[in-house]
Amino acid sequence: MKSAVETLNPTRVRLTVEVPFEELKDSLDAAYKKINQQVTVKGFRKGKIPARVIDQRFGRGAVLEEAVNDALPRFYTDAVNEAEVNPLGQPEVDITELKDGELLAFTAEVDIRPTIEIPDYSGIEVTVDAVEVSDEDVDKSVEQLRDRFASTNPVERAAAEGDVVTLDLEAKVDGEVLADGQAEGVQYTIGSGELLDGVDEAVTGKSAGEEATFTSTLKGGSAEGKEAEVTVKVTAVAAREVPELDDEFAQMASEFDTLEELRADSRKRLENMKQYDQATQAQERVLDELLKLAEVPIPEKLLEDEVNTRKHNLEHHQLGQMGLNLDKYLEIQGKTAEEFDAETREQAVKGIKTQFVLDELVNKEKLNVSQEELTEHLMRRAASSGMSPDQFAQAVVEGGQVPMLVGEVARGKALAVVVDAVKVVDTNGEAVDLSDEDDEAAEAAEASAEDAPAADDEKAADKSE
Repeated sequence: MKSAVETLNPTRVRLTVEVPFEELKDSLDAAYKKINQQVTVKGFRKGKIPARVIDQRFGRGAVLEEAVNDALPRFYTDAVNEAEVNPLGQPEVDITELKDGELLAFTAEVDIRPTIEIPDYSGIEVTVDAVEVSDEDVDKSVEQLRDRFASTNPVERAAAEGDVVTLDLEAKVDGEVLADGQAEGVQYTIGSGELLDGVDEAVTGKSAGEEATFTSTLKGGSAEGKEAEVTVKVTAVAAREVPELDDEFAQMASEFDTLEELRADSRKRLENMKQYDQATQAQERVLDELLKLAEVPIPEKLLEDEVNTRKHNLEHHQLGQMGLNLDKYLEIQGKTAEEFDAETREQAVKGIKTQFVLDELVNKEKLNVSQEELTEHLMRRAASSGMSPDQFAQAVVEGGQVPMLVGEVARGKALAVVVDAVKVVDTNGEAVDLSDEDDEAAEAAEASAEDAPAADDEKAADKSE
């Protein structure tokens, strides 16, 4: 086999391949064998039909077509390896010559991973939020915990803000009660905003047994978006009571003996959260600055595929789970279809650039992923997906996604290398040393590096075959 490569642009090549006919022998034998199993000829047992008879009855052309289809992926892969290019996606193959007994010639155009020069990033400087936890932050955290231990007790008085009321509701549109417009025994906390607009004003001041009517725009159901006349009846009023903030509460709500110990733990937890946020900010902002410095040509076909994948995932997975379509989503977001398309394309470009640049850094720095690092990453991904580690691991293996996870971890390590080499300061002007929070920084780096396209090398190789 002879092959040559022609660079069409920085992200696309044309391979020209010539194959002497004798190299098709194995594929021709396989073609005859396959056809033998599929056809019957009177006077011959199935699978024992001579090649000359198959040529006479079904045509030599059918055999050549089967053989070429079998051989092309192998010759294409050999040409790719010889040219030392990294293909992305499926090639466009054109058979230019097929002379029986003499020659097979074809061309294959395919997008490739571009050659990237990693820029000097040592001069990058980014600013992140300072890790500051105020007494007010601690107070809010403790109050949230306190609210979780609140109890409700029935009261014989008019409902007020913060009370939990039990309601019966009936909605009418154009004077007709909706088929799905009645509900009984609905519990609602006045002031929470979790029900219809106008309900707070309607029930405040009402006692059990009293009702009120108000007008509101329906948020769901068969008449979503329409204005309805809603009648609400209060059937019970309960007051929320929160425990006293004292040592007894600390013992009830935590493993601590005193309120001061509980507050100290809350402060430490808030500091840890802010440190993680700070590490995430650093990773994201350093990545943005790195991408600004890097010259990265984007393969158009890969970009088109990535845009379509992102749209599909949004429409058929995320929005579908929320019961929304794209038009309704854009209405809620206040965006036009053109603005949405532009944003999706921008996100796709960033994802592709991120993968290309970080993968090049992985190679340059000769970074490897250990089994322990992969396991830790898998545990984090499982937690974020709502699956058990065993379930997630099984799904990853069955879906052939292990290389994808390895790539995510490796890119996270590459980004961490860059962050370690640049200057990170907080809003107080103090230098930030993320090495003190290795776990948080590593997790943040992997999260920042995960926004990459689906078409990595392994998947591209699978497609080409």
